[in-house]
Order: sequence, then C-alpha cells, then structure tokens
Amino acid sequence: MEILRTIGLKKYYGSGAGLVKALDGINMSIEEGEFAAVVGTSGSGKSTLLHMLGGLDYPTEGKVIVDGKDISAMKETELTIFRRRNIGFIFQNYNLVPVLNVYENVVLPLELDGEKPDREFVREVMETLGIYERQASMPNQLSGGQQQRVAIARALASKPAIILADEPTGNLDSRNSKEVMGLLKVTGEQFGQTIVMITHNEALAQLCSRVIRIEDGKIWKDGKNSAQNYGTGTQRHGFSGVREDGTAAKNMTEKRERTGVGADEQKAAENVTGRQQQNLTGKHAGEMAARNTWGGIRYEK
Repeated sequence: MEILRTIGLKKYYGSGAGLVKALDGINMSIEEGEFAAVVGTSGSGKSTLLHMLGGLDYPTEGKVIVDGKDISAMKETELTIFRRRNIGFIFQNYNLVPVLNVYENVVLPLELDGEKPDREFVREVMETLGIYERQASMPNQLSGGQQQRVAIARALASKPAIILADEPTGNLDSRNSKEVMGLLKVTGEQFGQTIVMITHNEALAQLCSRVIRIEDGKIWKDGKNSAQNYGTGTQRHGFSGVREDGTAAKNMTEKRERTGVGADEQKAAENVTGRQQQNLTGKHAGEMAARNTWGGIRYEK
C-alpha cells in the first residue's frame, strides 16, 4: 500500500539570475512499512524535501500525496489538522517541552487534538523504547539518547500514516546514534510504521531498507538495500527489548476519526526561540510551547 507519493515536485526561490531550484521535479513513492533514508550533501535539497513531505511549506509546483490526500492543495487550517493527525516528526533537537514529564510529552499531541490517549498502546510503545520506568522524569533528567527515545514515542503515540525524521542522530555520539537507529527500525517493524529519514550520514543510511540519493534538487539514485546490509533491528543493533506481539502493528494501522481541535492550535507557530521559551511559565505555557515547536503552523514573521 502506497503511503506517500510526490509528483513533479518543485520548490524554487528567487527569480531571474538569482533563481534557486531547491527541488526540481521530484517523483517518488513510499510504501507502507518502508524505512527509507533520503541522503544528500548540504544544499542538495533534502531538508526542503522533508518540509514539503511534512506539509511545513507549499511547493512551487507539483503534488505531495500522503495517505491518499493531496496535502499540497490543502488550505492552512486543514493542512495543520491533517499534519498533526497523520504525520509524526522526530527532530534532531528532540523538541521536548521542558516543563512536562516524559509521559506528558509523549501524549501531548493527542491531548492537543482533543483525543484521549490509548494508555495500553502508549505503555507498549514506551516499554519497547525502554522509557516506561522514566515516565515521571523531566527532560533535563534524561540523557540525549533517552530524550530522543521520548521523541520517538511521541511520534508513534498518535499512530500516524508516516513518520519523518530530520537528522535524528545529529546531536548524539556514535553509540547513541546506533542505538537510536536500532530503535527506529525495531519500532517501525513492531508497530507497522512507515519512516522516512533525512540524513547526510552514509553509514546510517545503509541501515535503512531503502536509500534515496538527492543532489541539486533531483533524485539521482534510488534503490533497496540488500538484506545483508539491512538485516533486522535486533541483528544489526543487538537490541533485545522487543516483545513478540502481533497486535501492535494492527493497532498502528487502525484509522480513527478525531474531533475537538481548538482555535488556539490553529494560531500556533512552528518554532519557539530560546528567549520565548524562557518567558513561558507553568504547564499551560509548556503546552503552548509544544504546539509551537512540533505541532503547529508555519511561522509567518
């Protein structure tokens, strides 16, 4: 089943002699359950591609279809709601809300959407990631690797159609990088999740099932990794904390109708500067910061 498709995707900046073709006719398709890496050097267009795939910006031309819906044709409010419900994000900087504990960070996207968290499913995700015993801890009590585990759990908790990971190991040392990659693969398999990861790291890309290479805004190579290179999450990374439970994938692929979106979410900005975060106090302020950080609308300066 196809989860993601781009058709003639273009993103241009400037005009005339200053025209920059960040994306120049990208055609790609991602199937359900794939763990694909988009690899490219700085300036290749990979980050711009992630913004297009995640509905964080509109293309100059072409289409982005996620779970059968053309998000490039959606209005701002519709796109914001769709993105929050169907696309999970994992960022290099974790983007956890400092005034919320681990569990509150994991379930916050659901609560912002007026949903009651599926506690059994959330517990299974957190146990698989090895953070259930730390659910009452605050982000500043966790290591970088643990914080990224929380970010992975947050992305999985809403059972999205696809997860987009933007350099998820960029702030981690080599040991934690391999551990996080192993966890991404294991949880993808465990919960039937589709993942697209942006990276410049060739070694990490080889741990994915598919590698898409992009240069000068165009795809110049797209291929599957061999079984020998890809292996399984437990074989490649020695991770043994996964339960053999077939109900997880079924739960992940269930489609749910959701209601209860408030007007405040529609006014949220995407990013919060350090100074803005310092001015936020209390749990409510932390929730507003969360909306701004990973669940909101593009910030128009």
